Amino acid sequence: MNEALQRAMTKAKLTDRQLAERCGVDAKTVTRWITEAGRLPHARHRWAAAEVLGEEESVLWPATVRKAIKVGPDREVVSVYPYRSGVPAALWRTLITGAERELIFAGYTNYFLWLEQARFGTALRRKAAAGCRVRFIVGDPDSELTRSREEDEDVALTLSTRIRVTLAELEKIRSRPGIEARFSGGHAHLSVFLFDNDMIVTPLLPHSVGHDAPTLHLHRQQDDGMFDRFASHVEELWGRGRPVWEETDGTA
Repeated sequence: MNEALQRAMTKAKLTDRQLAERCGVDAKTVTRWITEAGRLPHARHRWAAAEVLGEEESVLWPATVRKAIKVGPDREVVSVYPYRSGVPAALWRTLITGAERELIFAGYTNYFLWLEQARFGTALRRKAAAGCRVRFIVGDPDSELTRSREEDEDVALTLSTRIRVTLAELEKIRSRPGIEARFSGGHAHLSVFLFDNDMIVTPLLPHSVGHDAPTLHLHRQQDDGMFDRFASHVEELWGRGRPVWEETDGTA
């Protein structure tokens, strides 16, 4: 049996059915998690259960640690998701709240974060107040590149509209020192989200929107590895970017 999971459920006073409802699975599935010690749930379900029970994933399922031990060039790859929408909301929350030094949101619109993360602006204010540098890199809503991508996506909620939602939300927190934003056209088909030593990378496919794109969760393990290569790309975008607020008060 998975005694660690059973102990955590007992401590949280949750039945199989109650945990199943919180994780979005059938009660029989949770029962199998307990009775079949070698059974490893899908990553999104592990993250959800860990959040509900207040335990580390590695405590509930030690096999995830053994599985993550790699020696090749792919050892920085923590998880792979066929769709960005498949990345657990709990993972995003954990990475955002756990970052202490730096947060970078280099999605072309970053729109989904404001929808899917409750009180996202408040969380960013707190991180900045604690000394964490928060940077946003977004596309220019009025650029030719944005218009071209809108034609390629061909969806009702246009790219420029989604960018302007992000800009409006950033306007509410721009006065907080440590929160910066720049326009860039160099990441139209690649989104990178950095949280200290963790990173979510989404290469965008033609004729598709961001939530349908394949996604990688990386954790830095070496110099000049995959993490560092993407991090250098983001720093180049930032260096060549144009401050969002320079026309009003000259701040970035």
